[in-house]
Amino acid sequence: MLLFQDFQPLALVATTPTGAQRLQPLCQTSGASLWVPESLNIEQAQNYTGSLKDHIASLWHHHRAFVFCLATGAVVRLIAPLLEDKSRDPAVVVVDEQGKFVISLCSGHQGKAEQLARMIALQLGATPVLTGASAGLGLPGVDILGVPFGWQRGEGDWTGVSAAVARGERVEVMQEAGSTLWQHHLPQGHPFQFGFPKYSATESEIIESQEQPQNPKSHPPLPPLMKGGSQNPNLMPKAKIWISPTQRRFSPESDFPEVQWHPRVLWVGIGCERGTSRALIETAIEQVCQQHHLAESAIAGIATIDIKADEVGLIEVCRERNWPLCIFPADILRGVNVPNPSAVVDKEVGTPSVAEAAAIFAAQSPALLVPKQIFRSPRQNPQGAVTVAIAQSEREYTGRTGQLLLVGTGPGQLDQITPAAQTAISRADVVIGYSLYIDLIAPLLRPGQIVEALPITQERQRAERAIELAQWGLTVAVVSSGDCGIYGMAGLVLEELRAKGWDGKVPGVQVFPGITALQSAASRVGAPLMHDFCAISLSDLLTPWEMIEKRLIAAAQADFVTALYNPRSRTRTEQIATARAIFLKYRKPMTPVALVRSAYRQDEQITLTTLEKLLDAPIDMLTTVLIGNESTGTHGDWMITPRGYLGFESESTGRNSPKSDRQPDG
Repeated sequence: MLLFQDFQPLALVATTPTGAQRLQPLCQTSGASLWVPESLNIEQAQNYTGSLKDHIASLWHHHRAFVFCLATGAVVRLIAPLLEDKSRDPAVVVVDEQGKFVISLCSGHQGKAEQLARMIALQLGATPVLTGASAGLGLPGVDILGVPFGWQRGEGDWTGVSAAVARGERVEVMQEAGSTLWQHHLPQGHPFQFGFPKYSATESEIIESQEQPQNPKSHPPLPPLMKGGSQNPNLMPKAKIWISPTQRRFSPESDFPEVQWHPRVLWVGIGCERGTSRALIETAIEQVCQQHHLAESAIAGIATIDIKADEVGLIEVCRERNWPLCIFPADILRGVNVPNPSAVVDKEVGTPSVAEAAAIFAAQSPALLVPKQIFRSPRQNPQGAVTVAIAQSEREYTGRTGQLLLVGTGPGQLDQITPAAQTAISRADVVIGYSLYIDLIAPLLRPGQIVEALPITQERQRAERAIELAQWGLTVAVVSSGDCGIYGMAGLVLEELRAKGWDGKVPGVQVFPGITALQSAASRVGAPLMHDFCAISLSDLLTPWEMIEKRLIAAAQADFVTALYNPRSRTRTEQIATARAIFLKYRKPMTPVALVRSAYRQDEQITLTTLEKLLDAPIDMLTTVLIGNESTGTHGDWMITPRGYLGFESESTGRNSPKSDRQPDG
């Protein structure tokens, strides 16, 4: 259900038994409600009465997404009267009754129907049908570009800019604030041209007839021009995207389409008299933003002194605007250098500044964007006064609770990855992993995702990076081959979280198991793990070799079928020889051994040998070694460890039968 939380509440709709059967598995995996007519007796389904058209109308404004298993034409006729605006309409997805196709029908970008279609297709083993132009180009939609970072959409000709992208025309991007991560993960041949912000009275984005905004903040250098972009003056852009806290006004007569995204980078420091009304606080913020040409939608939150934590007006403003209220004690604010300290304020609350100091501290900025301004109520009753200051942070506030999706991808083939794991990878804002594993899951990646591949030796850096992005508010999938909790990244990520004082809740964590290396290796040679077994890594990078030797001796003595991970590297060659010598003390030389390298991959190699001849075969870090126990045998190309089913006499029949008190098997 965590995977589909962005689409809750989610309604599934079917009118036939076949359609209901097709959608039923999604109830458990997505947490959705399945609606069927009362004439159908379907478990885990809710019945609607009357016409389906009326029922959908009753659900429409209370759900974020609908999945229909109906004819596409029927769905179109059902929802047509309900459609209002793509920025408000719920996502609508259609699944055919055979479960072969999942169609993104309505609100593909802003409603995330395209993403939902991908996720459901992975759950059902179907093909997603995405008709949006940006999806075909491998690009994030212009109108959802800033969603992962919590940016707010501003004014502009969104249809015009999106059309320019679809035509492959140059689109100039002027990014003055917010994360540039998205710029570094665009496909080759993209149409975006990155430039530096310019303010000119001749441009269509003139702000309230002013030539330039007051108090413009200095802008950090933009990243290098991406492949596909161009600085050739002859290649003139046909559209423009502004990414800025500045509120621009575009000329409605212009045939040059422009849009603006507003990263939430503005922290508003507030000081106020006790009992100041919400209306006065809102008016003060609005006027300051207008005077300095700042977008209110770029506000990250409100910052103030802790004695104002119960100020009713402030609480109401933050609740209404969905702004966080950050409070700081006087001794913290006292240590902040401000341009306009006040002895009166210092005497009253214990710090020479509230609004300016709180804004600077919340934004972690060395300077103010807007120095403090004081506003008083024009009426005697109610009385009140507000002081407002604004600082701009380097990193935007996302307003999202981050998530860590710890994913096991199994041996690497897509059909060996669980549907839940595939869906987690597709859904994530960021995918982090070893470069080889990223290459193996490339077909699961979608346009707009941030994909960071780090070398095999940088496991801790991967974990720290994933936690950093999740704490910021992004959904991060950390991929490991095999099972992420067995010699994978899950343990390391959880260790790092614990070391950082994690409360166990934020960021959220979900683990998606995968087929382990020992399981995939065993499946290629038969059934060598049918009895008790263990796994031991021969890598001594993190475990002392003396401890590994103790485990090898114990496993050999106890007659465990043993899987050896990381048996040999270029610099670590003696450990596998030592392991063989230990096992030869307790096992017969003819004990079957399987060497499986890169199971289920194109360069797969399988060798059945014996403990005595173990070192005659090639072994490296991609090899899993399976050493049988005293009863393991081979039959043709198969390795079999008997469980004992055929080894016990039945008292009633005299025939072989398993023990009646055995544990059920998997």
